[in-house]
Amino acid sequence: MKKSNIAVIGVIIVLNFFLPRLMPGDPFLYLSVEDGNTAPVYSSQQIKVYEEYYGLDKPLHEQLIRYLTGIVKGDLGYSIFYHEKVTDMIAARIPWTLLIVISALVLSSVFGTLLGTICAWHRDSFLDRCVYFFMMVLSEIPGFLIGIFLLFYLGANLKWFPMSGGETVFASYSTPLEQVKDIIHHMVLPVLTLSLSRLGSFYLLSRSSMLNVLSKDYIRTAKGKGLKKHTVILKHGLKNSLPPVVTQFFMSLGAMVGQAVLVENVFSYPGAGSLMREAVVNRDYVLMQGIFLIMSATVLIMNGLAEFMLKKMDPRMV
Repeated sequence: MKKSNIAVIGVIIVLNFFLPRLMPGDPFLYLSVEDGNTAPVYSSQQIKVYEEYYGLDKPLHEQLIRYLTGIVKGDLGYSIFYHEKVTDMIAARIPWTLLIVISALVLSSVFGTLLGTICAWHRDSFLDRCVYFFMMVLSEIPGFLIGIFLLFYLGANLKWFPMSGGETVFASYSTPLEQVKDIIHHMVLPVLTLSLSRLGSFYLLSRSSMLNVLSKDYIRTAKGKGLKKHTVILKHGLKNSLPPVVTQFFMSLGAMVGQAVLVENVFSYPGAGSLMREAVVNRDYVLMQGIFLIMSATVLIMNGLAEFMLKKMDPRMV
């Protein structure tokens, strides 16, 4: 592991510890929330007991040492609000997040790359100019705004898809396939939101990469040999323009996990993003630390995979 990566991990862990504690309020004052008002439900004696149990009565440096010791042991602690193991809570929610994130990433990368390749081949045509303008506009719209529009139009207005949740509440499934269909039906809007929010970046990158490849001598040679258009595009063009797109794919996975936090809350989707919101609202330090740590680790791992894949596809990369 590079020294720079070790330093980044160290900074992330320290920030992960201090940031929740910089938030106003106390975790024990947010255990009862109603109509936007908070009220303590514990007596001062009970709060003292819980502070001792979670180590919140100790100086910050002692809390930090306890936190680091837990990470080394693989123990992220117990949630202050839910009184459950943080690792178990994250393990129950993260599959939901990965389901929509990976699905959206595959869709946006495939369609974005195809559109970018087609527009690069027909550069400066009416199609290219229209798609380019649309993608530039789409890239500037925040994902949660796209989600709100889809929620109201496709969910509330047309009633094509459920407006919230990951499954139908209290549903009884006769077969596993029926449950799968219900899950897919609920994930369409979140996946579509995330896909549209990343589609522009894949389109612009693949278009730029393809334009660069099409200017190479071997492409002109291939055209001069009289090869068919699809052969030139797929065999000589697309193949050599893919390395930056593959890198973007893995780097986007980490970024999209962070973006899923807002999207999941728009659709009340039962993923890690919704859990993070609950942790922040309730000032659940332990749960916040666990979620932030997992998300940060995901970003670092995906960036590492992106670098590895780029080197494999293009050995000239250092």
